[in-house]
Formats: sequence, C-alpha cells, structure tokens
Amino acid sequence: MKKLSKQLMAFAIISLLVLPFLAFHQAAAQNDSNTLYGLNAVNNGLNGSLTQSDPITVATKVINIALGFLGIIAVGIILIGGFKWMTAGGNEDKTSEAKKLLGAGIIGLVIILASWAIAFYVINTLATKALNTQ
Repeated sequence: MKKLSKQLMAFAIISLLVLPFLAFHQAAAQNDSNTLYGLNAVNNGLNGSLTQSDPITVATKVINIALGFLGIIAVGIILIGGFKWMTAGGNEDKTSEAKKLLGAGIIGLVIILASWAIAFYVINTLATKALNTQ
C-alpha cells in the first residue's frame, strides 16, 4: 500500500511539472516562440527603452521591481511560518519557531510597504519639482 501511495505521489508531482510545458508547447505551435515567451519584449526593452526613458521613470521601475521581489520573499516567509505552525502537532518549540517566522514576515512586509510609500513620495516630489523648474 505504501508503495502505491509513493507511486501516486511521484506521478502527481511529475504531472504538475510536465503539464505546463505541454501547454506552452501547444501555444508555441500556434504562435512564434519568441513572442510566446516574451523574448521580443525583453529585446525591445533592452534595446533602448531604458536609454529613452527619463531617470525618474528608470528609478521608479527599479525600485518597484526590487520591492516586489522583497515582498515575494516576505510572503514566502509567512507561508513557511504558517506551514510550520500547522504541522507542529502541538510541539511548543515548533510553534514558537513558527510564531517567530510569522512575526518576521509581517514585520518585513510592513517595512517593505513603508519603504515603497516613502520612495513613491520622494520620487513624485522630485518629479513635480523637476517639472516646475522647466
């Protein structure tokens, strides 16, 4: 019985890993693969989009991307903490570790949101000052 459940679990994991590629392959047969995977957009962005933009726009994009990645990491920490708490089984050591992870993740999200708000305010203030001086 255990062997069957292990085989079913392996089949489920392999299916979840393979099925998206099959869907992409079917869509690639209908479209050009460069447009499907966004390679043309990347090439167009790298071939002059940043040089044609003003520095305020470039800074805004970089800050938003960096804070987005940090937000994803903070949410991942919260999810790990929640998983540890749910699987602790009443063990006090595991639940205290999970509580610490949840607290750290929430504090991280608050810091990320506050830094985004400060950066948004500073960049908008600089942009309005730059437009008023011209």
